Amino acid sequence: MKKKIVLILVLLSFVINGFAQKKVKLSSKILFIPLDARPPCLKMTEKMGLIGDAEVIAPPLALLGNFQDPGQSEKINEWILKQDLKSFDAAIIVLDMIAYGGLVASRKHNVESSVALSRVDVLKQIRRNAPKLKIYGQSVIMRLAPSADGKNEAYREKLATWAKISPDTDEKTKAEVVKLERDIPASVLADYKRARERNYKTNVKAIDFVKNGLIDYLILSQDDASPKGVHLVDRQNLIKTRDALGLTEKIAIQPGADEVSMLLLARALNKNYQFAPKIKAVYSSEKLRNTVMPFEDRTLAETVSHHIKATGAGEVETENAADILFYVFPSRHEAGVAEKFAAEIEQKVKAGKRVIVADIDPIGNVQGGDSVFTEALEKRNVFSSLNGYASWNTAGNTIGTALPHGIVFGLAESRFLKNKTIANRIWTAQNWFMVNRVMDDYYYHNLVRAKANTYLSGKKLPSATLMNEVDNQKVEVYCLGLLQHYMDSFLTGYFKKNNSLQQNIQCSKPANLSFDLPWNRTFEADIDFNISCQVQ
Repeated sequence: MKKKIVLILVLLSFVINGFAQKKVKLSSKILFIPLDARPPCLKMTEKMGLIGDAEVIAPPLALLGNFQDPGQSEKINEWILKQDLKSFDAAIIVLDMIAYGGLVASRKHNVESSVALSRVDVLKQIRRNAPKLKIYGQSVIMRLAPSADGKNEAYREKLATWAKISPDTDEKTKAEVVKLERDIPASVLADYKRARERNYKTNVKAIDFVKNGLIDYLILSQDDASPKGVHLVDRQNLIKTRDALGLTEKIAIQPGADEVSMLLLARALNKNYQFAPKIKAVYSSEKLRNTVMPFEDRTLAETVSHHIKATGAGEVETENAADILFYVFPSRHEAGVAEKFAAEIEQKVKAGKRVIVADIDPIGNVQGGDSVFTEALEKRNVFSSLNGYASWNTAGNTIGTALPHGIVFGLAESRFLKNKTIANRIWTAQNWFMVNRVMDDYYYHNLVRAKANTYLSGKKLPSATLMNEVDNQKVEVYCLGLLQHYMDSFLTGYFKKNNSLQQNIQCSKPANLSFDLPWNRTFEADIDFNISCQVQ
């Protein structure tokens, strides 16, 4: 019996070793500490890396927390230091995960400032262990509103309003601020203020890390905000600190949170391969181009320019000077514009232009793709001909996904597609990402989520409503059925070739569609499936 067991173990070791030997080595390897474990912050960055033939390696999922459960910062630091840091081509490190345990945890004062600052000192050890490693960092400037947790609805909006108007000095507003401070529990307001103060100190330390060479490039990203509020003082002080140190080219201070790791990924790959594409932004509306979008504190054009620069690309004014055209559509409430804009996009892809599309919700009441515009694009079968696409949540989220998606694919075209083995991997990754974005950003967030929010109770519930495990599973099954139907319909047009981009690419029909609500609410979803593409 013992001999049989030994024989089985020996044979098993051969099988395991065989699998290990077959593991494909990609062209580059990137260490990644995400903002949290939600798909936009983790999975999408990993999947986008594959488009650039990069392996993005993050800590085990169990260490990254889940909504109200913070990530295990100390254990993540231990994991980092156990890695062969010199084997990585770059590192993308979100300080909020290391300091507090993620984005949601950063909005509460559950971690003292002294502890948070000591945790981020792990960057000193990283730099000692790997002096030449390129490190790209993110540190979030705290947003105005606290996270909805199912317990704070009585005062959450009041606290957000207080944060927005409390800096105002006119008598009417001051009286309203006093009333709000009576309505908000004193302990809650004190916790909010302490969290803001602590997070600001972390932002300042991140700047200090750039000054001392621990971080090569940093994005201080402004989470959901507005053109006025308590965040403006923090932001202006950070800008002054950065500018006084002469670090404007190494530190970006711009809108965003969830999508920033994808911008940093594009920058890391561009710098690694010395690729700097020229981007021309094309807007569907001149008026909306110069309008501040919901949950943002600067105009749409400013957000686009910040994001282009963050990727390491350059912005140009003319189409002739551009490598990629970035079509920005915030005009869903302007009659006739969607068809015209879609027709122009079709004309450009047929002409062989490289095109990225960002479909932006200018009001913030849908937070997903526009039906008229999406149907116009589908009718013209252009999705498989695009470099990049997105349409989820805020303008910053959408821009910060579509833009790096398209730029990383542009890098792949420039550097990798002549090698057929690598090209097969990249076309598989590109088509997975494109189909995933349409299924998530349009079909789920616009069509399915609205139905899911009424499925259990018959009345419309907010997308941030927390569900128990049983109800969550019921909603997941319901959504999966709807998405499968929509996916089958979408794919009939997706694989019809509209230009030469994928004429010689053959893909299997996506199979094994899965759907999860990782935070037991409908606000964010994880959609997955299998697909394989090959160059013919």
